[in-house]
Amino acid sequence: QVQLVESGGGLVQAGGSLRLSCAASGRTFSNYLMGWFRQVPGKEREFVGNIRWSGGVTYYADVVKGRFTISRDNAKNTVYLQMDSLKPEDTAVYYCAARRTTATMYNYWGQGTQVTVSS
Repeated sequence: QVQLVESGGGLVQAGGSLRLSCAASGRTFSNYLMGWFRQVPGKEREFVGNIRWSGGVTYYADVVKGRFTISRDNAKNTVYLQMDSLKPEDTAVYYCAARRTTATMYNYWGQGTQVTVSS
């Protein structure tokens, strides 16, 4: 059974940094895209970026490009979201998700971790 477990959220001041982790288990993810999303109450879930597990190619939403970096550690089966130059508008619950590279929708989701950026 696939499990994605996020950690690393918390409270940080504007301009600061946080690193989120997503520990993946239950299968081999070599043919998967690992995505990060975020959601603010009352708003739709927003795509942040993703990484191809095999090859490590990344893609970012414009709103975080240049500030956020996604990476993965194959040995630990973990994906990371390094968030720098954080802004109050980055405050959200952040989710890790997974889908096959051939699929159109993410079908595995973590439970989410809260990130709060104070001004």
